[in-house]
Order: sequence, then C-alpha cells, then structure tokens
Amino acid sequence: MKGKRISLSEHFTMKKLLRFTLPSVVMAVFTSVYSIVDGVFVSKAVGDTAFAGLNLIFPFIIILGAIGMMLGSGGSALIAKTLGEGDRERANGYFSAMVIAIAALGIAFGGLGIALLRPVAELLGTDATRDTVEAAILYGFVSLCGMPFLMLQYSFQSFMVTAEKSTLGFLITVAAGVLNAAFDALFILVFDWELIGAAAATVAGQAVAGIAPIIYFSCKNNSLLRFRKPRIGVKNFLRACLNGASELLSNISFAIVSILYNSQLLRLAGDNGVIAYGIIMYMSTVFFNIYFGFSLGAAPIVGYHYGAQNNGELKNLRRKGFLLMGVLGVVLTAVAEGLAIPFARIFATSDEVYNMTRTGIYIYSGVYVLMGFSVFGSAYFTALNNGLVSGAISLSRSLIFQCGTVLLLPMLWGLTGVWVAATAAEVLAFGVTMLFFFCMRKKYRY
Repeated sequence: MKGKRISLSEHFTMKKLLRFTLPSVVMAVFTSVYSIVDGVFVSKAVGDTAFAGLNLIFPFIIILGAIGMMLGSGGSALIAKTLGEGDRERANGYFSAMVIAIAALGIAFGGLGIALLRPVAELLGTDATRDTVEAAILYGFVSLCGMPFLMLQYSFQSFMVTAEKSTLGFLITVAAGVLNAAFDALFILVFDWELIGAAAATVAGQAVAGIAPIIYFSCKNNSLLRFRKPRIGVKNFLRACLNGASELLSNISFAIVSILYNSQLLRLAGDNGVIAYGIIMYMSTVFFNIYFGFSLGAAPIVGYHYGAQNNGELKNLRRKGFLLMGVLGVVLTAVAEGLAIPFARIFATSDEVYNMTRTGIYIYSGVYVLMGFSVFGSAYFTALNNGLVSGAISLSRSLIFQCGTVLLLPMLWGLTGVWVAATAAEVLAFGVTMLFFFCMRKKYRY
C-alpha cells in the first residue's frame, strides 16, 4: 500500500489497479470483522441465546445503516464525475453537504429504530424463544444509539477513495477494528457486561471510523476533498440518492433475505438453525466485502474517466474488473471449502450446530463463484451515474432472486434447499448483469 500516489486520472494497468483498490478491499474486510469479533466473544463467553438474539436483530440494524452507504457511494459517484469535469470547488461543496446530511439522517434513523425496536424484534422472532427476542432488543438498543457513527463509517469508505486517500481510510478502519476487539475483551470478559458490552464495543469502533475522517477533512490536507461551504441543491442530492440506490437496495435486500432465511431455519431447525446461518454469514460477509471493496475502490476511477469522457479507460477498467472477479470467484470458493471445518469449530458451541454449520458452508460456498460479477457490475453503473441499471442489478441479485429461491427450494429439498438458494440466485443475477453490460455497450462505449 506504499509507493507513489496514484491519481484517478491515470491509465490503470492491472498492477496499478490492484494497488489502488487494495486499501479499499482491506478496509471493507476489516469493517465486516466488527460483527465477527462480537460473534466470537458472544458465542464463547455469553452463550447461544445471546448469539441467536444478535443475529436475529442484525438485519434491522443493517437496513437503517444502509442509508449511509447509499449516500456515500451515490455522492462519491457525483463527486468523482465533477472532479473529472475539472470543477474541484463544486465537488468539495457536494462532499460537505453530503457529510452533513448523513450525520443528520443517522440521528433521525437511530431514533426511529429505537422506537420500532421491540415490535420489530418480536416480529422477527415469531418462532424464537422469549429469551432470544429479549437478547435481540438489548443488543439492538445499544447498537442503534451509534447509528450516526455507522452511517458515517459506511459513507467515508467511499469518500476516502474518491479523495485518493484509501490508505488512510484503511488505517482508520484497522484502528477502529482493533479498538472494537479490545473493548469486547474489556467489557465482556472483565466488566461482565455480556451482550451490552459487545454492542458498546462495536459502537466505540464505529465512532472512531466515523469521527476521524471528519477531523481529517476539516484540517488542511493534500487530498482531493476538503470541507467547504455546503452546496448541492435538491436535484443533485436526489441524483446522488439515485446513484447510490443500488447499494441501499443491496443492503436492504440482504437484511430482508436474512430475515427470510432465519424464518425458514427457525421452522426447519429452531434456534440452532439461526446460529448456523449467522456463522455462515460471517464468512460470506468477509468474502462479499472482498468483491465490494474492489468495486468500491474502482468506482471513483470509473466515475472520473466517465466525467472526462475517456471511453478507452472505461473499457480497460471493465475488462480488468471482469478478469479479477473471475479469478477471485475460483479462489474464494476453494478457500471457503477448505475453511468449513475450522470455521465451524470456532463458533459452534454444540455438536448439532457444528454439523449443521459445516454442511451448510460446503453447500453454500458455490455462491462465491459468480458473486463478484454482479457486485462489480452494480458499482460500475453507479460510477457511470446510472442508478436505474445499477439498482436493477442489485435488486434482482439480492432481493428478487434470493427471496424466490429461499422460499421455493426448501419446499423441495428442506434444509439443503436453504443452503442451495443463494447459489441459484447468483446464477440468475450473473445472467442479468451480463445482459445489461451488453445492452449498454453502445451508450457508454466501454
């Protein structure tokens, strides 16, 4: 991650593209480590009921926090395009306005989440035990108090890349992750705060990741972005929302699909099914964030060259992106198969959960073969400021196809059908992504 600073305006060889996007990949992976660290401490030191409650309410938190990711990715696309057009002052005005809006919305949605927390937890835990529902409410309350930090953290993942400061963003994320783990140990093992301690540790890490970039951009710096007088207007704000709609839809869809998976698993395997799915999602989230981190890092480059009308570089980025997604698909699938046994042993607290998790990982890992193409495709069209196509890819991949398969396949194959559903959905989403790239080739000349 060291070396000569790479500018968005350059021609990107494969080596240069990997160097530029690597900090974003590691940053995205470290972000996913927050929930995994909580899971390790909760499953080992607090118990199965608390672990099930954490996984039960987590999708609700993700739905609310996704607003920050939408405004971060959509705002970054607008800012990168404006930088490519040569208007840095206007780009900084957009950036400043987006950060203020994200912080304000974080407060508003955190309060809304707290108001709805109990009825939502009871709805999600219809087939769960009362203790599991109460654990979900406890973890959710503390987590929702940190919603402004979560939204800012999500958005700065994109803004840091656009500012050509992805390495700094990576370092901030690592520091936040280390702090999260340290507070998990302190709050849970020393203070014995149990589930409250896990949630408080996560909020502390998110606070670092959300506040540190604000301090940086408030001071004199050598990045492309700095806080200036906010200026964006309703039209451009709505445009940024539309640009980032795919990321919002993707996260909301993930939450809805998680709810459906939990519902099916509660019906077929009880609380142990929810625990097994939560463990599998820890691995899946890390692997997804590898694809997402690369796409996050590449998107500002695409947006810049789109603004500069450099069609040759758009074609170059598309080709290299597809090649990397294909290679990663094979590698990550093999890694998932190899880690099935040790990963299940880390989290499982009973033989039943261990066996269910191990089998689930073996079957579910087929999802990683094609996942990257749709993730990259959605981010690519977001960077082209085409929120409609980006949203269509994201919505079909993460909601329509996944909901359909997780509702249908368990009727045919029971518990095995739950694990197969995601792979079937990714195959369909790959077809949709390739169709959009083919249909839009003349418009964008990539």
